[in-house]
Amino acid sequence: MRVLVACEFSGTVRNAFAMRGHNAWSCDLLPTESPGNHFQCDVKKIVSHGWDIMIAHPPCTYLCSSGLHWNKRRPERQQQTEDALNFVQFLMDVKIPRIAIENPIGCISSRIRKPDQTVQPWMFGHAESKATCLWIKGLPKLRPTNVLSLPESGRWNNQTASGQNKLPPSETRWKLRSKTYSGIADAMAEQWGNAK
Repeated sequence: MRVLVACEFSGTVRNAFAMRGHNAWSCDLLPTESPGNHFQCDVKKIVSHGWDIMIAHPPCTYLCSSGLHWNKRRPERQQQTEDALNFVQFLMDVKIPRIAIENPIGCISSRIRKPDQTVQPWMFGHAESKATCLWIKGLPKLRPTNVLSLPESGRWNNQTASGQNKLPPSETRWKLRSKTYSGIADAMAEQWGNAK
């Protein structure tokens, strides 16, 4: 299949599909961090190039619940949220038969529609927590591949005692938190790569 992984600079999902023989391409404004097929451009320029499936990871900065409280303190952010929602709607409306949009819990659910599924890394072999919503069209829900039990500590490896993410604030925190876990990428490629 011709696979487009929109808004991905890591190459994780692209590589999972490529390893299974698909003609997979990532696209992002940033260069790819992993050698492979990559368009460094606005995805709007290439969505009409005859793709069989698109998996999109639109930037969540102005969409996720953890950042929406800033919109009241910084009014200029509200327009950025509206722009981000318009981009998500654009991706959902693209004329590609199979689409998955991935994002954390946030305002897509209340402003566009509820997700079809929410997955966690611990459902795919990673002892970590990161609720990830999926809005899908023409694809089945992802089946968990390796469900892990909560460690004896009562928290996942990436959580502090209060349940917050362990990564301290930094200029690259957004980049580290936005990457797709390889177990989830492998499940997408294995289960969606054969979707008819």
